[in-house]
Amino acid sequence: MAFTFKTVGEDRTSTKTNLYEQVPITGTITSGTYSESGVGSNIKNYSHGMFQSVYDYPYLSSSANHIFDLTVGYSANSGLNGATGKVQAAKKNNIYNEFAQLMVAPDINGNIRDFDADGNISAGGTKMRECVFLSFSRLLAKDEIKKGTVALQLYTGGTSTVTGRTTLVTVQDPGGETSYKVNSPAGEYGLLYTGSTAVAGSEVGHVYYQAGLVVLTSSLFDAASQFDLSNSWSIESTFVSGAISASADAIRARSFNLQFNNTTELNSTIYFCRAGTGDYNYSSNPTYLSSSQITVKNVSSDQPVTYITTVGLYSATNELLAVGKLSEPIKKTPDQEVTIRVRLDY
Repeated sequence: MAFTFKTVGEDRTSTKTNLYEQVPITGTITSGTYSESGVGSNIKNYSHGMFQSVYDYPYLSSSANHIFDLTVGYSANSGLNGATGKVQAAKKNNIYNEFAQLMVAPDINGNIRDFDADGNISAGGTKMRECVFLSFSRLLAKDEIKKGTVALQLYTGGTSTVTGRTTLVTVQDPGGETSYKVNSPAGEYGLLYTGSTAVAGSEVGHVYYQAGLVVLTSSLFDAASQFDLSNSWSIESTFVSGAISASADAIRARSFNLQFNNTTELNSTIYFCRAGTGDYNYSSNPTYLSSSQITVKNVSSDQPVTYITTVGLYSATNELLAVGKLSEPIKKTPDQEVTIRVRLDY
């Protein structure tokens, strides 16, 4: 092997590539009907009772992967605060406030803002004060959710039973590639609508692309009977009289399909390693010589021949930092120039 070093200099460039992967989450998984004998359910509740976790397999299985967390909360400005028989009211307020602080940011006086349906964060406009929060795991969302690919199919009416579910709607972020908002401290987010067209005034939630979070207004599920607390299976009813886990159960039972594309950002530095006509035509490998004769030459007038198999990238102090193996040896002779493209992904 040769030990000749050559400075790369400016022969390098940087690129960025986005890789996309479609992520379908079926209602069979989200509904909690999946179970395995001796292992149990794929829905995990916690003693603190502040959210549920959904897995693709029973969570006690060694092969289970975390998919998303599900919770609910309502603002201190919500009409639900005046309802009687509230359960976990403080926790629900705290959950809403935590997400609002992170996604909306407080005003100049430090007051927590409510989620604004149209994303303008103005004093007026429709506020989303009773919300469902779906926080997707890093395993699924990767670096971010791809804009314009969100499609959540949900039953928005009827009871939580399979036979009683009605009104299947698709919640999407139409035009998310170009019409996303940038006024959130958590990054870019899109507005969610029931359908493939963005109609002003009909927003039902937000999707925060980098944070991997979906926020839905609870009125989406009970549009025909909003705040009908007499209906024991209305989402607002569970917001008040049920624990957070009960609200999560009711929402999961209304889930038919969740789908989006994730994004993996691949940053690369490409080095162009150039071997001129006078470079790397000799090897210090002991087998390159036999009785002081170059073994690849039949007669003394033949040109020396080497085969390049490996490229090493070194620091300025000759410390080996990376090694690249060629798919096949490249022949090098004094009448040839060779350029090897080495790509480092990170």
